[in-house]
Amino acid sequence: MTFNPEGNSYPIGPTLTAEGVNFCLFSKNCERVELLLFKQPSDMEATHVIPLDHRRNHTGNYWHVFVPGLKAGQLYGYRITGNHSAANGHRFDPDKILLDPYAKAVAIPEGFKRDWFTKQGAAAGPSMKSVICNLDDYDWEGISPPSRSFAQTVIYELHVGGFTKNSNSGVSEENRGKYLGLVEKIPYLLDLGVTAVELLPVFQFDEQDSPKGLTNYWGYSPISFFAVHNGYGTSSNPLDVLNEFRDMVKAFHRAGIEVILDVVFNHTAEGGSEGPNYCFRGIDNSIYYSLDKDKSSYSNFAGTGNTINANHPIVRRMIIESLHYWVEEMHVDGFRFDLASILSRDDKGHPIENPPVLWDIDSDPALAGIKLIAEAWDAGGLYQVGSFIGDSWREWNGKFRDDVRGFLKGDRGNVSKFVTRTLGSPDLYEASNREPEKSINFVTCHDGFTLNDLVSYNSKHNEANGENNRDGTNDNISWNCGVEGETSEKKIEDLRKRQCRNFLTVTLLSVGAPMLLMGDEVRRTQHGNNNSYCQDNELSWFDWDLVEKNAGLLRFVKLLIKSRLRRDMARKEFSMSLQQWLSRAKFKWHGVKLDQPDWSEHSHAIGIEVESLTGSIRIFYIVNSYSDVLTFELPPLNQNVRWRRWIDTSLPSPDDICSWEDASEIPGQTYTALDHSMAVLICKTPTRRSVDL
Repeated sequence: MTFNPEGNSYPIGPTLTAEGVNFCLFSKNCERVELLLFKQPSDMEATHVIPLDHRRNHTGNYWHVFVPGLKAGQLYGYRITGNHSAANGHRFDPDKILLDPYAKAVAIPEGFKRDWFTKQGAAAGPSMKSVICNLDDYDWEGISPPSRSFAQTVIYELHVGGFTKNSNSGVSEENRGKYLGLVEKIPYLLDLGVTAVELLPVFQFDEQDSPKGLTNYWGYSPISFFAVHNGYGTSSNPLDVLNEFRDMVKAFHRAGIEVILDVVFNHTAEGGSEGPNYCFRGIDNSIYYSLDKDKSSYSNFAGTGNTINANHPIVRRMIIESLHYWVEEMHVDGFRFDLASILSRDDKGHPIENPPVLWDIDSDPALAGIKLIAEAWDAGGLYQVGSFIGDSWREWNGKFRDDVRGFLKGDRGNVSKFVTRTLGSPDLYEASNREPEKSINFVTCHDGFTLNDLVSYNSKHNEANGENNRDGTNDNISWNCGVEGETSEKKIEDLRKRQCRNFLTVTLLSVGAPMLLMGDEVRRTQHGNNNSYCQDNELSWFDWDLVEKNAGLLRFVKLLIKSRLRRDMARKEFSMSLQQWLSRAKFKWHGVKLDQPDWSEHSHAIGIEVESLTGSIRIFYIVNSYSDVLTFELPPLNQNVRWRRWIDTSLPSPDDICSWEDASEIPGQTYTALDHSMAVLICKTPTRRSVDL
């Protein structure tokens, strides 16, 4: 085989043409680069070893070569030689075969072991291989993304595997736990009413980065920022898996559902000083990672052993090109950035006032209109909720989660915080002229208790994780309602059902974009485990028997979502932003007595009266987080008009919620709210035009 002695230094990564493949790799500090071609993923020896000449195949810090005749499916890797000096930040190891950071697919040999790559020298078994892909041979059938605004978005956070892996999922056996399994469950998601799925990580990740004997289930251990995770494919061929992912996205778009990816640009699977040499560590460790003053150690702002040096120009470029790839080639609709505050740190870990990578993302024309969501904190103590940089970003609102949990649990001093959160957190966003739709409202997510466990456990129960229950947060702001864990005691179960409905009502009716956790709509439980990252089993999977068992709660959620979307579509008819709507609607605060709200530390109740712009609709929200019954006075109405009950979380299904048209009249001038319950009353006066609230 003859090889072009030159190749091109751009674009970086592999470029497939009709004549062959151009390879380009960045490495500033290495001494020698070899490209290796393989036939099978299990091969230990390359079929061809192509040395890259320092003069002809080296431009600046880029190593490049063109190899004619190569096709899609070709396996390859790099062998890189350099000074292995951990004290100087260099961890070159010519005995390791390294992945291409820009490869669009990864092949993992059968029996692969993470431990083989954690020590200097020859590995005991075959390495992972990069795969050449043809991205031009897929038919999107002209199906366009839904392109919904955040005002019309209800997000459902789910795990690709865990959603359908259970044998009771009703999904065909070959598709359980796969991308195509999600396709089979689209009717369920449509019936539920959500408009976007937020998928836990689908970048190729290291399933073995976990406690011994367990599996990395969540996927927050990326090996590549471009390749899809093979474990969610039905085929052993990475190229087939790539297309199955696109089939899934296309099916979601055909159904009008957006696809948001949970992306991890803050660390990699290579871990800390004792971690494996898969890719970045062996290509140019001091460039790709943020190192401590002692360069043999890694900064650890992700709590996972290393931190990506995101604001280095080369790493910034890689992140941007990764985002471009997932939008342009894979047609995803948005990204949720795990521990996004790390991206605002420099190579020494110090926060930057104007982080280049975040402004690159925010101002990139190719990403305009794409949903950008930040988890605006990190494991190093940086907390930026309400102050995250940029104009296009939305934020996971951790303060919404904590303040709503505290108030509904019955903690003191939370009334004003609760009201502020339900109105879009103006304390966080109005002062900086950021609209309320910046807030992603949630009370549960993958990281922590499920909704059922939030109302069933006072303490975490993570013993199954093998870390003596030390992992996971200790501060859950949860309440077991009187008994720790499962119980058959009716009084406690009724209270837990009320609390579930309370949390769901607040999440779905508050100002901002709501997010629900997979299975909360049917009380999925993890039996008190609040850190199930390593539990790829029924503890974490969706139990589809719960759909029938908790059909009443599922009905409740469906009607809530339907009403929310109806409200937001009505506002759209007036071409009105949420900020404009809030500034023009009329709000009044009440306690059990009209016009006498109790904002004191001892208060556990609030009445919120909202009148629409036209005066055609009034809504009265009654929230009682007290441990006893409270009777609220009702605001007076015009003659012959009465308040009607839309929601009462203390009532059993189907009386807990109804359609607006079926809301029943309330006799008298008061309403009695059971302990730990919510009620939503409506009054609608016909006019020529009205805006549903």
